[in-house]
Amino acid sequence: MTKTNILIFPCGAENAIAIHTALKYNVNFKVFGASSKDDHGKYVFKNYIGDVPFIHDEGFIEAFNQILLKNDIDIIFPTHDTVSLFLAENREKINANIAVPDTETAKICRDKSLTYKLFKNHHFCPQLFDWNDPLPFPVFVKPKIGEGGKRTALINKEEELSPFRKKKNEFLLVELLPGDEITVDCFTDRYGKQRFSGPRTRSRVFGGISVQSRTLLLTDEIKNIAEAINGELKLRGLWFFQLKKDGNGQYKLLEISVRTSSTMNLYSNLGVNFHLLTAYDLLGIDVEILINDYEAEVDRALTNRFFLSMDFDTVYIDFDDTITRDHEVNEFVLMFLYQLVRKKKRIVLLTRHEFDIFETLDKLMIDKRLFDEIKTLEKHQLKSEAIEKTTNTIFIDNAYKERLEVKKKLNIPVFDVDAIQSLIDWKE
Repeated sequence: MTKTNILIFPCGAENAIAIHTALKYNVNFKVFGASSKDDHGKYVFKNYIGDVPFIHDEGFIEAFNQILLKNDIDIIFPTHDTVSLFLAENREKINANIAVPDTETAKICRDKSLTYKLFKNHHFCPQLFDWNDPLPFPVFVKPKIGEGGKRTALINKEEELSPFRKKKNEFLLVELLPGDEITVDCFTDRYGKQRFSGPRTRSRVFGGISVQSRTLLLTDEIKNIAEAINGELKLRGLWFFQLKKDGNGQYKLLEISVRTSSTMNLYSNLGVNFHLLTAYDLLGIDVEILINDYEAEVDRALTNRFFLSMDFDTVYIDFDDTITRDHEVNEFVLMFLYQLVRKKKRIVLLTRHEFDIFETLDKLMIDKRLFDEIKTLEKHQLKSEAIEKTTNTIFIDNAYKERLEVKKKLNIPVFDVDAIQSLIDWKE
């Protein structure tokens, strides 16, 4: 079956990684990542394209189309609001299907002044103030075009407004919303029917991104707001909006976006993969949504990805407290070994295991065929004596003395168990 090629652009931010995670294991799609500047994406995407011109560079569209043609790209998932708007505006010039609604919808969602103008007669639209009005401090200042809470400010008195008055055409004065803030992830099909709305908390936020979030019940209030937004805009595919409670406990609209949100994959773990739904919808395939009926919570922290300026083709690895941990299988190390098998690397097990190693492997359900060779050493035999040194040999052992001895005798790279993460190829 021919795969559909999907390009994520730009591909280094958290929401781009979320799309990659959502699509990379699906047998119907091949995922590419592209960026105008090298960042985390090149450590994540197996099919990575760097040095893409910036969208406002002269000749961007011609160069971008060459990339699309060379890689036979069918669908583009833009991950930044400005990029989404640019691609929507130039849809007819781009030689691929773009996962963004029409230009007018993209414009309204990019500019909060346009968003609030459209929804001004709805009860969930926050109160806006004119710069010449007497203001009921405290009030809130936010940029018309912005994301992630950047350039926003709580204003408690007139003097604090001075810096913003100089650029008042770029900012909005909005009522202060002191209550809880939530995100609602949505999917609308190509017929304009809203098929799903999933609210979630923004329990902990870092850099404008919700790094701790849990699913919430879809109340009538949230559902009605989602339906009103879908009714006013020509939405298609994934989208999201954010709400915050006012002083009376009523939700008011903060923003709407037609790109993926960084924590949208929370609902994937309940069965709602917004990115797959969007891709299938763009391909003209009708979809059904199957969701598991339980709550989910996610908590994120920084993830490490490594690049080492060396390669290897043979791995010598210890058994006790390396492949095992507290006499049980270390699943993380097994994952690494299976990847080595897939990449056709040679694996040699070195052990002084006090019992029959084959019986222990069988007891732990570790297939002996994982290893190209199993070497059982005498109690006082040095491991360096059992290693056939080549220029591409590495050694893994939890014991410092063992690593030190091998390093001194053979001068090959040696690794403790915690460093295996730097040896794994995370690109898919």
